[in-house]
Parts: sequence; structure tokens; C-alpha cells
Amino acid sequence: MESLESTRFCSKTLLLLLISLICSPLPSSLAQQQQHESNPTIRTMEDFSGYPIHEPGQFGSIINLASSLSVDAPGLQKQIDELSSFSDAPSPSVTRVLYTDKDVLARRYVKNLMTLAGLSVREDAVGNIFGKWDGSEPNLPAVATGSHIDAIPYSGKYDGVVGVLGAIEAINVLKRSGFKPKRSLEIILFTSEEPTRFGISCLGSRLLAGSKELAEALKTTVVDGQNVSFIEAAKSAGYAEDEDLSSVFLKNGSYFAFIELHIEQGPILEDEGLDIGVVTAIAAPASLKVEFEGNGGHAGAVLMPYRNDAGLAAAELALAVEKHVLESESIDTVGTVGILELHPGAINSIPSKSHLEIDTRDIDEARRNTVIKKIQESANAIARKRKVKLTEFKIVNQDPPALSDELVIKKMAEASTELNLSHKMMISRAYHDSLFMARISPMGMIFIPCYKGYSHKPEEYSSPEDMANGVKVLSLTLAKLSLD
Repeated sequence: MESLESTRFCSKTLLLLLISLICSPLPSSLAQQQQHESNPTIRTMEDFSGYPIHEPGQFGSIINLASSLSVDAPGLQKQIDELSSFSDAPSPSVTRVLYTDKDVLARRYVKNLMTLAGLSVREDAVGNIFGKWDGSEPNLPAVATGSHIDAIPYSGKYDGVVGVLGAIEAINVLKRSGFKPKRSLEIILFTSEEPTRFGISCLGSRLLAGSKELAEALKTTVVDGQNVSFIEAAKSAGYAEDEDLSSVFLKNGSYFAFIELHIEQGPILEDEGLDIGVVTAIAAPASLKVEFEGNGGHAGAVLMPYRNDAGLAAAELALAVEKHVLESESIDTVGTVGILELHPGAINSIPSKSHLEIDTRDIDEARRNTVIKKIQESANAIARKRKVKLTEFKIVNQDPPALSDELVIKKMAEASTELNLSHKMMISRAYHDSLFMARISPMGMIFIPCYKGYSHKPEEYSSPEDMANGVKVLSLTLAKLSLD
């Protein structure tokens, strides 16, 4: 009888407390919400039931979200290891080239992870993959994140991949915390960030940003080293069925913001013992193709005064690239002769043709363009001096730099601080898909340390702890922006 009376008393108490909660007005400000959360009535209800009275994020607040974010770091590392097995090179190297069998299998693996995370998955005509978590107001522009999974020959397993698998884990982190987004959150796996197969970097994001010239070239003239056309390769992987690549284009403002998580690919964060890099700008890359044509001949029979050596013209231009970059007197100006090929390529034959591919970049577009102009002037002068022909000087691409959005920078920095992670503002000297997403959306990037700054080589590595820190910052930044 005593137990029955006690039960009745508890039931009446609960009923009164519920009535009190229903009659209480909803908090209309941050201060009111804090008062609501500290209400002893609510605490009693939560203690009695074992569940919160309202879900985190229901009132548009993320006050306590930072402390509730829990990353499955071992699970993320396992997924990265599994994805690296889809490779045309033996471990620890990774080679994953656009539209190859290994690329298709890797895409399938990621789509499966998106589905398991409860995301709705779609693909466009070139294979950009999208996984969306619908918010409470799905008609608002979504907040997006993502990166790429293609890998240059004999590279590592973290470049780009951390930004894709880490983004999926970030969504899982938010779901586990009970957070509910207002704006939808969308993950993008970009097609072919690397230029390995068709010589075009950030192919998928360039198209998303609306490059009509690229869309036309891909339909008509672009082929790989085996003379396979882009359309043929895309169809072999199940894409480009109608060949209308303009369907990939996104309108400006399609996303409220875009954030990319990435390994730094440089040594600064590790050297300075910092957890996070908040990227403020991405350097502007430009690619050049140069060819000289001279007279070949026997390496012993043709005397030095009578030579028109295309190989020496190329060597002299390579040194001129270094000279003009250093003349800028800026640490942010860089230049690289990444490819230098000689024909016929025999030790006892004077090169009759030479081919160079040059990369130069800077965060200052005008300064970068000045370097390009000087390189072209040197190429012409070298050709005259050595009596060879400058048969090609082609600017393959000459992209403008991109600045991160002030609001996105603020939210990334706030997230780092709230998570008690050290951070610094920094520039990305490598280009990323974010460079082109900035043309249609406010953009930002989150860097995490990588071992000795290594990238594009098998030794590339980022620790589970550093990846978990990056995922937490990404999660909290996405949450903040989704409620904005």
C-alpha cells in the first residue's frame, strides 16, 4: 500500500511538472535559453526520466555542443586504410586515377558510407557525388563540405581523403550528439582534383563553378595519354550518359557556405606545435607548357659551335623560372619545372625537341602574372640566342586566388577556441577544390598537421588525434553555420 501511494505521488508530481513545462513560454533569447536549461524543474524531469526534455539544437543553440562531440578516431583510421586498398600501386603507395576500375570501386565504398550515415546520395554527369542530411528548413541554401579521393601515382592515403571520410564522420558526430541542423548539410566528393589523367586539375569543382569552356573542351578535344577521350572514359565508369556537361553547373549562392577539411601538406603546424590551421586565402596557380625545336645530331660528330640544342634551351629556361620567381622578393611566390622531356632521349643524340611544363603560383595574382610574363620573355630570348624555335608557349590555366569568407573564418576560429584547440591563420599554397567553390559560395578551409609536411608520397601521414581534432572543428563549424 505504501509503495502504491508513493507511485501515485510521483505520478501526480510528474503531471504537475509537465503542466508547468507546457505552460511555460519558449525562450526567445540566449539568456532566456540559459535560464530554461538551468531550470530546476527541467533538471528534476531529466533526472527522473534519464532523457533531456529538449534535444540539443532544438532551440537553435549550440552552447554545450562542443563538449558533446565524440569522434570515432579508430573507425575513421580503419576507413582510410580500407579506402587505400583501392589502388593500382602496392601498399603503402596509393595510385587512384580518374574513372579507372579502382576509382569506381573507391567511389562505391564512399557512397556506401554516406548511405550508412543516413544521407541521401546523388551523382552528377561527371561523377561528383553528393550526400545530404536534410535540415529543418531544407529550402534554405545548404552548408557543404567535402574534398576528393583520387590520388596521383605512388602517393599517400590522406590527401583529400581526410576531407571526405572526415566529413562523413563529422555528420555522424553531430547525429550522435543529438544536434539537429536548420540548414541542410551536404558532403561533396569532387571528381578528379588531381590532373593525372587529363591534365586538368579540380575538374569536378571547375565544372560545378560553371566553366563553359571546360565543359566544351571535355566534350570535344580532351584526351588522355592513351588517346582515350574524356567522354569515353566517363561513360566507361557509368557517367556522361547524355554528354550534357552543363547539367553539372551550380548557380552562385547554391550553398550558404563551403568548408574543406584537409591535411596541411606543409610542415608549419607540426613545427609550431599547433592543432589547427584556419585558412584565410588560397594561392593562385598557373600552368604553362613550353616547347623548343632545334637540330638533332650525333653527340660526338657535331661540334659545340654548330649546335642548336633544344635540351640546353629547356635547361636555361628552367633556371630562368627560378630567377624570375626569386626576383619577386616575396616568400609567397613559387615556381616549379615539374616536367622536362627531351627528344629523342638517347645519351648519344643531341636533343632536337624539348618540352617543359611549369607551375607558378602566388596569393597575389598581379605578382604571379608578372612572373609569367618574364618567363615568356626569357623563352623568346633563349630561342633567339640558341637559334632554336619556340614552337609553343601555352598558358594552360591562370586561375585567380581565392579569399576565405570572413564569417566562415570567424566560425572556424570560434570552433577551435571552444574546443580548446590551438590554431593560427594561414595561407594555402597548394590549390584545392575550395579555390573553385569560392566562385559560387562563401568558402573556408581547415588544416590539420601532417608528418614533416609530407604529401603526394607514401610517407604522407596524419595521426588519428590530429584527424579527430579536425573533424571536431569541422563538426562544430558546420553546426554553427547551419543555424545561421
